[in-house]
Amino acid sequence: MHVLPLLLLVAGSAAVAGVARRTPVPAPLLLVAAGLAVSSVPGVPPYELDPHVVLPLLLPPLLYTAGVESSYLDLRANWRPVALLSVGYVLFATLVVGYAVHLLVPDLPLTAALVLGAVIAPPDAVAATAIARRVGLPSRITTILQGESLVNDATAITAYKVALAAAVGEGASWAGGIAEFAVAALGGVGVGLVLMVPLHWLRTHLKEALLQNTLSLLIPFVAYAAAEEVHASGVLAVVVVALYLGHRSWQVDFATRLQEAAVWKMVAFVLESVVFALIGLQLPVVLRDLGEYEGPQALWYAVAVFLVVVAARFVWVYPATFLPRLSRRIRERETSPTWTGPLIVGWAGMRGVVSLAIAFSIPLTLDDGEPFPGRNLVLFLTFTTVIGTLVVQGLTLPGLIRVLRVPGRDEQAATLAEAQAQSEASRAAEERLEELLADERNALPQPLADRLRTVLERRRNAVWERLGTTNPVTGESADDTYRRLSRETLAAERAVFVQLRDQRRIDDEMLRTLLRRLDLEEAAAYREEAG
Repeated sequence: MHVLPLLLLVAGSAAVAGVARRTPVPAPLLLVAAGLAVSSVPGVPPYELDPHVVLPLLLPPLLYTAGVESSYLDLRANWRPVALLSVGYVLFATLVVGYAVHLLVPDLPLTAALVLGAVIAPPDAVAATAIARRVGLPSRITTILQGESLVNDATAITAYKVALAAAVGEGASWAGGIAEFAVAALGGVGVGLVLMVPLHWLRTHLKEALLQNTLSLLIPFVAYAAAEEVHASGVLAVVVVALYLGHRSWQVDFATRLQEAAVWKMVAFVLESVVFALIGLQLPVVLRDLGEYEGPQALWYAVAVFLVVVAARFVWVYPATFLPRLSRRIRERETSPTWTGPLIVGWAGMRGVVSLAIAFSIPLTLDDGEPFPGRNLVLFLTFTTVIGTLVVQGLTLPGLIRVLRVPGRDEQAATLAEAQAQSEASRAAEERLEELLADERNALPQPLADRLRTVLERRRNAVWERLGTTNPVTGESADDTYRRLSRETLAAERAVFVQLRDQRRIDDEMLRTLLRRLDLEEAAAYREEAG
């Protein structure tokens, strides 16, 4: 692909995603719609998905950002539902959808139908979790959806390889398939376990924030490539490394965390925007060679497969939720689930770009040189399933959550927990400060010592103030007013620094130094406000 179309793709995707932030429509859906619209414009170059680009270059950083932002402790606490969805459901969907398509399209061999089943088995939770955060789902449901998305691609890719081997004539058995799955899974986890400690050691021992962030950008690609090199799951290797590094991110210095958060936020925004736009742009490629399956028959197949995919998820989710509760140990350890939780998890089964990338990797011919049976139909059904789930389920999921009145995160309780944690930390910090000031080596003038004490007191009281009364004129809490005035004073300082530079009383290098100090103060205030 030439440079200009690629730049237009990135710029256009980012622009649409930016517009989506000001509309009630989730960004993934608006991006897909924009891609579909642009794909029909004459002169638009073909943007055919290359699995050799999507899987090793786009998937690892997306998985890494999701893994770093996930909670290892929450995932460990919910390992059973995550495993049942990310492994059990994907294999179940592969078999159910594959067999249903084989019955629906009699001239499509079962092996080829199972390839399709594996391709569209894994939900893409980038869209689901984006909507979940936007509408305020309970944290446990969000954790389950995130955990599913971290592992299910590995399950689907392995199932696809086994089904593809049988379809092209390489031969495959149930025992061989299970062995390949075990090798891929255990190998991927093993590679992640081997890499995570030395990578964390490097992150904590590199002294330059720029070097540390360069390493951060390379980590997902290194983990993925290392695992794939030994025929293990690159997806699981990236996930293991990401969870470990995210869990221990507090051990990295503050400058790295500041830069890393900004860099990865930008990377994730660009990649997610491009990925969903690419889904819509695949329409001409999919329709180009549909051949004998064109017309109403193809449409009927698409609707039927969509319905099977949606129904299969519910058939799995409800028993997977309630049957384990037959165990008294589980009943005693866990609260009883309601019927609404599984309904939301079942409806949040949108498919995404990984399914399309896997579909495009299907070879054109079998081992004997014959064309792969129904390859174009598999591509078409993958595309329509991805679009159908994103549009139908994605558009209706927020409304479903509102209708069910699912209780979201308790902001008051969260703020109270934050205040209690900050109070304990501030108390420990005050005790440590007094110990340090009692040492003659740490002697400070009284105004400076009092300033340190004031900063700690301010930090302790800030969260409690959010729970207090508000200003009757502005509607702000005392903490909100403090932050606003702080930003105003920082802006006044910044304006003076720029004026002094323009008057040549300070040079540009000094200006950058002074502005960086203000930026760090404002960044700290912004993080407190975002929290």
